[in-house]
Amino acid sequence: MASIITLEAVNKYYGQGANRIHVLKDISFAVEDGDFVAIIGQSGSGKSTLMNIIGCLDTQSSGVCRIAGADTASLLPDQLADLRGRFIGFIFQRYNLLPSLSAAENTALPAVYAGLGGRQRLERAARLLEGLGLADKTANLPAELSGGQQQRVSIARALMNGGRIILADEPTGALDSKSGENVMEILKGLNRQGHTIVVVTHDHGVAAHANRVVEILDGRIVADQRNREQAAVPPGAGHRSGRRSSLLSNKLDQCREAFRMSVQAILAHKMRSLLTMLGIVIGIASVVSVVALGNGSQQKIIEDINSMGSNTIDIMRGEGFGDRHAGRIHTLTVADADILGRQPYVAAVTPNTSNSGDLVFGNVTVTATLNGVGEQYFDVRSLEIEQGRFFTKDDVKATAGYTVIDHNTYSRLFQPGENVVGRVIMFRQKPLTIIGVLKRQDRSFGPGLDSLEIYAPYTTVMRRITGARFINSITVRAEDHVIPLMAEKKIIELLTARHKKQDFFTINTDSIRQTVENTTNTLKLLISGIAVISLVVGGIGVMNIMLVSVTERTREIGVRMAVGARQGNIMEQFLIEAVLLCLVGGVMGILFSRLVGWGLGMISDDFPMLYSSGITVVALACSSAIGIIFGFIPARNAARLNPIDALARE
Repeated sequence: MASIITLEAVNKYYGQGANRIHVLKDISFAVEDGDFVAIIGQSGSGKSTLMNIIGCLDTQSSGVCRIAGADTASLLPDQLADLRGRFIGFIFQRYNLLPSLSAAENTALPAVYAGLGGRQRLERAARLLEGLGLADKTANLPAELSGGQQQRVSIARALMNGGRIILADEPTGALDSKSGENVMEILKGLNRQGHTIVVVTHDHGVAAHANRVVEILDGRIVADQRNREQAAVPPGAGHRSGRRSSLLSNKLDQCREAFRMSVQAILAHKMRSLLTMLGIVIGIASVVSVVALGNGSQQKIIEDINSMGSNTIDIMRGEGFGDRHAGRIHTLTVADADILGRQPYVAAVTPNTSNSGDLVFGNVTVTATLNGVGEQYFDVRSLEIEQGRFFTKDDVKATAGYTVIDHNTYSRLFQPGENVVGRVIMFRQKPLTIIGVLKRQDRSFGPGLDSLEIYAPYTTVMRRITGARFINSITVRAEDHVIPLMAEKKIIELLTARHKKQDFFTINTDSIRQTVENTTNTLKLLISGIAVISLVVGGIGVMNIMLVSVTERTREIGVRMAVGARQGNIMEQFLIEAVLLCLVGGVMGILFSRLVGWGLGMISDDFPMLYSSGITVVALACSSAIGIIFGFIPARNAARLNPIDALARE
């Protein structure tokens, strides 16, 4: 018969220099397909090292090892994993079942990496367990099974991908004598079905079950005896049953399995996982809250600016705010406003003058500001009427003694709900008839929140009350299709030409809006940068915990590699776990930020928070990126573990 295992002059060394140990010395032998071989020797004789080389878990220092015709020394780690998955099934002394998986899931594990469909592998696992007398234990976890039952699950796992070669390392070492006999009978039955069995043991009683006994002592073969002839290998013995999934389906299936295992690992250490996510939660919540607060504040300020009028330009006396000589400049006139009103880039214009004084109604006296404005003022400033009407162009021409009062003045002089249209109030002992009441204005710009403002035609104020010939300011609203900055430039050029100099300054609401937006964006960026530090700290925490997780689960990694997992599968497993931790932390951070926003909204309207789907997506993307970045090193360390070292870790 053809040899399925061939070793030629195999040597194995451990250590370097003076500490170098020669473990295997010129080992040469072959195992025929379908044979039952026992490798026997004392502890330290090298028999387990020999089995690890045959099982592609370890590589020889020199010599040749061929498994199913493939030279293992020429294969890369993933190719060795594929060879293990296709041909070799392991039965370990300590069973090496994954504690979080059921008997059926442990059995089906090799088929996950071999590409067998999910439904097919579970059905095959159930059949294998039923054939080993465990039909009623498929859903049990390893902790719920006896030692003998766990070893039978281990045997079923070895057969999952066909088990053409079954390597058993002290398969009865952790069992009582009866369970040990049952395991050996199962192995003999598998051999009769055509499986090649290689048992490593120090027990001569176990070795007596084999067809052939190879004795090793101090790294050398000292005896090779055949007890009985091997039976003929049945056709197709040890070949995997079931159809492999497509490449895409296989990859998706492996991702689902890795995701499920990640969830199990996170839930197995709930408190540790929660503390790990805490840094991500705080970081994401900080960033989202800062951006939402910045967006809300920016929108509120811009709304207040817009309430002053869209596309408006105020023309004021003097060189700028704080000019002490502005009060002595009397060059702005109604004629200036009239000329501006005739320009094609101007939609509306109103001259403004103001004066403070006592306002009297009945026996109530208050201090108020009388604003002399044109009929277009209310449209320019986007003011709305609550009672009555605004004054008209005819009222301005007629120097009508009419006034429109704001809501604060209404509240101070009259009872709530009272209709005051037609009532007469006295401003500096001059009568004014109320023709309208403005709606309450919630704004941060313009008159103070507690100020009392009344409005009258500028002609009335200048001719009947103050006697002034000059105005304080002019307010212009540019046409919608005109860029406000261009309109501002043209206004400055026109008035400078009229006045022979620039003895005025302008306030452009569009410029204010842009300044506010730039300032708030800069503040958001600055504070977000500070908040990102907590994200980095959280990411470092994730990396530390993942490194601990790799250390704790080293044996699990070794088991997965032994049953056919490639380096990419192991890396994927731990990367998904890191990303999942960060992603859940990101979701919790977003929810916490929303909770903070809701709480602040209940307490006060001074801290508006505006959330957007964009920042939510960015936050989730950031948390995922942190999981990938900080989870990469632990995942790479796990993928690069030597299978034999991983299996040996307690």
